[in-house]
Amino acid sequence: MRKAARILVKGTVQGVFYRQFIKEHADKLSLTGFIRNLESGDVEIILEGEQDSINRLHAFSSKGPEHSHIRSSNLEERKWSGEFKDFKILRF
Repeated sequence: MRKAARILVKGTVQGVFYRQFIKEHADKLSLTGFIRNLESGDVEIILEGEQDSINRLHAFSSKGPEHSHIRSSNLEERKWSGEFKDFKILRF
């Protein structure tokens, strides 16, 4: 079943290749959406895809790549939009 979600990640996630780490996993899991840094220093991930894949990416987002330090990774369900064709890293 197709689902959509938003993950807000807090911690040391900028400057440690976190966005690329998440993109690689999202691509492997056939998820669409985007990841971006927020002005607060947090990272926002918007996802659409199968529930199991979203759950698996949420687990990856909680761990992060080497040198990251994740304080929290909160998942909230969203309404499916179908607007994304792939997964992108958005820049400021």
